[in-house]
Amino acid sequence: MKDLSRVHVEAFLEMMSAERGAAVNTLQSYERDLDDLHAFLNGKSVTEATSGDLAAYLSSLSKRGFKSSSQARRLAAMRQFYKFLYAEGLRVDDPTGVLDAPKKARALPKTMGVEEVTRLLTQAETEANNPADGQLQRQRMLALLELLYATGMRVSELVSLPARVLDQEGRFLIIRGKGNKERLVPLSQSSIAALKAYGRSLAEEKAKAKDPVDSPWLFPAASKEGYLPRQVFARELKNLAIRAALTPSMISPHVMRHAFASHLLANGADLRVVQELLGHSDISTTQIYTHVLEERLQQLVQTHHPLAKQAKKHE
Repeated sequence: MKDLSRVHVEAFLEMMSAERGAAVNTLQSYERDLDDLHAFLNGKSVTEATSGDLAAYLSSLSKRGFKSSSQARRLAAMRQFYKFLYAEGLRVDDPTGVLDAPKKARALPKTMGVEEVTRLLTQAETEANNPADGQLQRQRMLALLELLYATGMRVSELVSLPARVLDQEGRFLIIRGKGNKERLVPLSQSSIAALKAYGRSLAEEKAKAKDPVDSPWLFPAASKEGYLPRQVFARELKNLAIRAALTPSMISPHVMRHAFASHLLANGADLRVVQELLGHSDISTTQIYTHVLEERLQQLVQTHHPLAKQAKKHE
């Protein structure tokens, strides 16, 4: 930097070090960021930059491929610098005051591939078919997983299902979700079979008990609520993942819910249908899965568009 801009930046860095106790790495980062701003201004003094100049700089960062987190860091450096200039009477305004922080990109949800889900369900089914002691708990795990993958329920909705679910003969399940709203979700054949097997074992266990307890819950447990705590289910699910040779840190009830939605969309389901099944009150919440739709659309074009077919012939 030249002239007073360099002097003002150095004074700013000295203040940050002496009064704020900023670390060396932080000071070096501020200096690099302000040097980059100066280079963008192409000869114009950093000290005299306007809000428009700074907005254009932030826009250029986006075009250069900087992540929103990196853009936010640059803006933070500018805010500190221009507040310093204002406090020192070197400017009569703070040009960063009207600038908006860059919006953070919404993180894509973790999900599982069809192969991983299949492996998990196969492991659960193999264990559930083992007649050794503790079979009821293993059948419970299979029923939980099948229901979760068939419906995409929230884990809180799943563990608190009422016992009357066992009396239903249909292919649909009524789920009471957020805001006490009810929604209808279809069940798969495998989830119905797992549920019936679990229900039979639960009834047999109850018949053997000396003092049977009538629980209103499908998955009763000795907990404060009276049903299986979601934390217990999550822990048992990770243990199952280990036995299925999967990475436990990548698997949770919530990840299974995402897998349900992603796999439906990848196989042609409408976004609004998935919204209804997930119990999202706003379609914008479901739009985190837009990347799945984009991938499917690209595949459709590559597979069915005449020009794409011609290009493949010439390869």
